[in-house]
This record gives sequence, structure tokens and C-alpha cells, in this order.
Amino acid sequence: GFTMVVPFVDRLRKVNMQIVTLSVPAQEGITRDNVTVRVDAVVYFRVVDAADAVIKVEDYRFAVSQMAQTSLRSIIGKSDLDDLLSNRELLNQGMELMIDSPAIGWGVQIDRVEIKDVSLPETMKRSMARQAEADRERRARIINADAELQASKKLAQAAEVMSEQPAALQLRLLQTVVAVAAEKNSTLVLPFPVELLRFLERAQSGQPPAV
Repeated sequence: GFTMVVPFVDRLRKVNMQIVTLSVPAQEGITRDNVTVRVDAVVYFRVVDAADAVIKVEDYRFAVSQMAQTSLRSIIGKSDLDDLLSNRELLNQGMELMIDSPAIGWGVQIDRVEIKDVSLPETMKRSMARQAEADRERRARIINADAELQASKKLAQAAEVMSEQPAALQLRLLQTVVAVAAEKNSTLVLPFPVELLRFLERAQSGQPPAV
């Protein structure tokens, strides 16, 4: 609006009331689980009281920048590596509260704080890759072992059924022969002849073998 300025007494200073995007330089620190990381962030803030922003602090932009860097280092030291990588929303809220508390007295309001990137040492990246690979291999072995267990149970059930019906074993053998012949094989080798199965079947039932 219209403001009266007395010459040689008052001094006019313009203050931007729009939302300001402030990039926080990457800060290096050690997490709570002793991992060295470099983290950068971005802060969105705006001036809500121009008089306080000019009078109560010498340079509100510089003050907000320094407070953001200090808060970012504090967040790194209080957090685990897993939190920095996967639980950033909670860390963003904590960092926003740390910056907003002193900024209110400067006539500045923090709208949002975002952690942009987390840089890890190459040795840590390789260790995490080996850990992920070992975890996938462990899950694959568990799945294979579970499949073998289920297959063994089914084979045991099939053996019980075949023991009750001896003819089922011969039918199963014929099905296997058909399945192998479907692969367009020119030669089919059986482990033992079918007549031997009939002989064993008669011997088990107590009948005299046929001549």
C-alpha cells in the first residue's frame, strides 16, 4: 500500500514476501550407526513480517541458511542410515521444526524442508550390494527347500497310492514313455523291461509266474 517516507529520517527497504527456495549445501557427517554420509537439502520459506525480518536480524536469508545447515548436521548425527534412505518424511518434519522455531522470531515462516540426496562412500555401496545379494540368495534357497519339501510330500502320497494299486506303477511308466516320445527322440531306453514289472507284480501277489 501507500507508505509515507520522511526524507533524511526514514529509510525504505523492500522485502520480498514470496516463497523463497533456499538450497542447503551438502553437509558431511557421521550417522548414529557410524556411517559417513553427505546430505543436501532444500528449504522453502517466506517472510510474514517484513519489519521483524529487517530489524531483528541482520540478514534473514543468511540466518536461515546457517540454521538449515546446522539443523541438517544435527539430523544426520541423530539418525541411522536406514532412516536417511527410507524414512525421509519424518526427518523432514523434524528438520522443519528445528529451523522454524528460531525463524518465527525473525518474521520468517518455514513452509517445507526436503532432503534431496544422500551420498554414500563407495565401500558402503558395495557392502550394501553384497548384503542385498546375500539376502536374495537366502530367500531363493528357502523357496527351493520349501519346494523340495512339498514335492517330497506329494511323492510320498503318490507312492502310497501306487502301493495300493500295483497296476498304477505300470500305467505311470507308460505315461513316462509317452512323454519322452513326444520330445521327438529316435531312441528310447527303459531302465527295465515291462515284463519284469509283471513278474514282480505276480511274485508280490503270490501267483505263480507265467511261463
